[in-house]
Amino acid sequence: MAYDVDSVRKQFPALADGAAHFDGPGGSQVPGVVGEAVAATLVSAVANRGSVTAAERRAEEIVTAARGAAADLVGGVPPGIVFGRSMTQLTYDFSRALAKNWRPGDEIVVTRLDHDANIRPWVQAAEARGCAVRWAGFDPATGELPVEAVTGLLSERTRLVAVTAASNLLGTRPDLAAITAKARAAGALSYVDGVHLTPHAPVDVTAIGADFYACSPYKFLGPHLGFVSARPALLETLRPDKLLPSTDAVPERFELGTLPYELLAGTTAAIDFLADLMPGNGSRRERLVRSMAELERYEEGLLRSLDDGLSAIPGVIRYGAPDRHRAPTVLFSLAEHDSADVYRALGARGVNAPAGSFYAVECTRHLGLGDAGAVRAGIAPYTNENDVQRLLDAVAELAW
Repeated sequence: MAYDVDSVRKQFPALADGAAHFDGPGGSQVPGVVGEAVAATLVSAVANRGSVTAAERRAEEIVTAARGAAADLVGGVPPGIVFGRSMTQLTYDFSRALAKNWRPGDEIVVTRLDHDANIRPWVQAAEARGCAVRWAGFDPATGELPVEAVTGLLSERTRLVAVTAASNLLGTRPDLAAITAKARAAGALSYVDGVHLTPHAPVDVTAIGADFYACSPYKFLGPHLGFVSARPALLETLRPDKLLPSTDAVPERFELGTLPYELLAGTTAAIDFLADLMPGNGSRRERLVRSMAELERYEEGLLRSLDDGLSAIPGVIRYGAPDRHRAPTVLFSLAEHDSADVYRALGARGVNAPAGSFYAVECTRHLGLGDAGAVRAGIAPYTNENDVQRLLDAVAELAW
């Protein structure tokens, strides 16, 4: 059975405003069931987690369910799921915890393809510990990050490699398995930013080889939250700063304060929604793999239409090579037009495709775009051919 985008779109109340949303890479729209799960939790009796009262048990059940759902989404295990306010906050927390074991002269590797949330926490932690930072560049012409650009920087002093699973600007998908395998052979840990890949493809953290895999539910139809998946045994080796009376158990030792139960309930609902994008039986993990694989195929078809259409418009400047396997994201500018003006003009036409660096400042600088960036159009599970045509028509109108 083919992916039924019309049925999917009916589940998103926000689409009633009539806009064509290409702003998903900054935060997706949310299906009604997610909002309902958040609201229901907010008005239910909940308390600090425990086993004595019904309110305590309900809170415990919500957390347990969310860990199970998150683990199913990325192929991890529930005791290895750490929740936090955002991917950025969690990465800062883990950078500080990991850096406690670094020594002057140790090295870390970061890439210029990454969002700053997977660069600056590591750079700042390294500087605080007297460690060296090695920078891996990508090919500005293709947007590709060659494996050797990262692995060629490894040494016996490398402690960590931070790399994106998919560029939030260009969609580039590095060969993670090859990179993490080389990092492991060198004795280094790998921290993978999965924020932009997770909404668009099946994820298996074991196959990827990531020691830490971070992502954000609000990019895959859920509420504003973040989580990291890691092996529980690895988490046991880390000693984060925490309050004296808070538990030392894993993964709770990394979760500062009371968890937002309503957002966890929304995250579970979002993951269940993704699992049911395609009909079929099986475990939630099996249904997620099947649904995300079909979603990936569907979005790749829309991406080809968008690539072809933009290539036919005079004055459109594309960044990255359209013939490469990537997440469904396009970065472009229009000759003799300021990208911020293009963004505003598209918005006035009901097409939401923002412009900027989107916090991937090292990437935009490496592309020669400075900090201003360009226009970004991202495809989401609710995007249809009509949306794509509206974007193309609007860009063509501006080009003439």
